[in-house]
Amino acid sequence: MLHGIDVSSHNSENYALKGLDFVFVKVTEGTSYTNPKWVVQRDRARRAGLVVGYYHYVTPGSMSAQGNYFLGKIALRAGDILALDWEHPKVPCVDKDRWLAHVRAKARGHKVVLYCNRDYWFNRDTTNNAGDGLWIADPDRAPGHPAVRHPWTFHQYSWAGGLDRNVARFANRAALRAWAGAPREAEAPEPTDPESTDPESTDPE
Repeated sequence: MLHGIDVSSHNSENYALKGLDFVFVKVTEGTSYTNPKWVVQRDRARRAGLVVGYYHYVTPGSMSAQGNYFLGKIALRAGDILALDWEHPKVPCVDKDRWLAHVRAKARGHKVVLYCNRDYWFNRDTTNNAGDGLWIADPDRAPGHPAVRHPWTFHQYSWAGGLDRNVARFANRAALRAWAGAPREAEAPEPTDPESTDPESTDPE
């Protein structure tokens, strides 16, 4: 399994890199909010050679408008992963499916996955549609062992210390890159000291 985190404006731009293979960055919410840190958070992951994903927190309203708002912020590169964060109680399953369909059609060649917790997956979802992969939040289970029968791709297993930690169901980073559609290239070496790979870092960890 691979290890990664997801970050938003609540997290530092200078998050620790050691041991990470991928990072999901919150970009937008609804049709009016953009994470002010997302570009710096993305660039930190890219400089370290990590696989990058972006997510949108969906709110009630037009799913096509929200999908367009999200995609309009990003200059996508091959291998970037896109995710829908389905947590709002007033967004029904049918709208979840509409967002996934719209973004998959607009961003062909990119994997589009669904993030939700077990309550949403078991009690709100009626279609078993997770796009190209299920990113399941289940902090009550050990990493890589979420309590779902549906095939999962990412597992958010911890929210401890204000940092969301995840694992991905891939043997190595090359396999994740291949699944995501990234071009074949030598992977950047995993940094052993975040300070040494990013001169702008002030992360004390």
